[in-house]
Amino acid sequence: MGFIKTAERVSLAPSDNYVYQRSLLAYKEAAARVHGNVLEIGTGSGYGIREIAPKAAEFWTLDKHYISINYKKYSNTRFIKNKVPPLTNIPDNYFDFVICFQVIEHIKDAEFMLSEISRVLKSTGKLIISTPNIKMSLTRNPWHVKEYTGQEFHSILLQTFKKVEAKGIQGNGNVVSYYEKNKKAVQKILKFDVLGLNRLLPNWVLKIPYDLMNRLNRVLLLRKNKKLTSSITIDDYFFSDVTEECLDLYFIAQKTHF
Repeated sequence: MGFIKTAERVSLAPSDNYVYQRSLLAYKEAAARVHGNVLEIGTGSGYGIREIAPKAAEFWTLDKHYISINYKKYSNTRFIKNKVPPLTNIPDNYFDFVICFQVIEHIKDAEFMLSEISRVLKSTGKLIISTPNIKMSLTRNPWHVKEYTGQEFHSILLQTFKKVEAKGIQGNGNVVSYYEKNKKAVQKILKFDVLGLNRLLPNWVLKIPYDLMNRLNRVLLLRKNKKLTSSITIDDYFFSDVTEECLDLYFIAQKTHF
């Protein structure tokens, strides 16, 4: 995938603004909560480092790919290149918080992943985790092993954690307008799939075509709706109760009752 800029990794490109601003809200909320030793699973493009590092005593951030962002300017920050699960060479009972945004949907054995997160958390530790709401997905994403409803996500977290706080991320009229335009564009693309290959082919076959079409679709949406796409900010998103209209599920799970 080195020759394709995958749409699975949110960037600062103008065409990604709709997704980036939503992701930034997740980090801002986490930054208001975290302290002590913090582990992030899924560095992505690395823009979350500037939000979390200043709030942590130690900040470890982990990704399966190397990152280009200069994380070393934060003296408390350590980058680890590693695939998960397991959380290899990560000590037991070490972290006050684990942040895991838009990763769990990529994991085949989610239960094992959550047990590993519990292992590295202190007894009073918390997991802050987000994932797409399947009810708002526009098409099958071959990069995702499993997407969740709010109820499914709540249930799987309670298998490992003692207490779970459930939130959703929604958007105002600007966000809804972009979502509807995106939905129509995706539906137009799917009309060409007369054989239903999007539903039938294995994930590995669809990954590159999906990335190409997803990236192209975002660029075309920007060209046709530049003012709308560019005007969306973090203030256009907000936290709510979990409903079918949430774009993302945003849960905080406690390791023990306290």
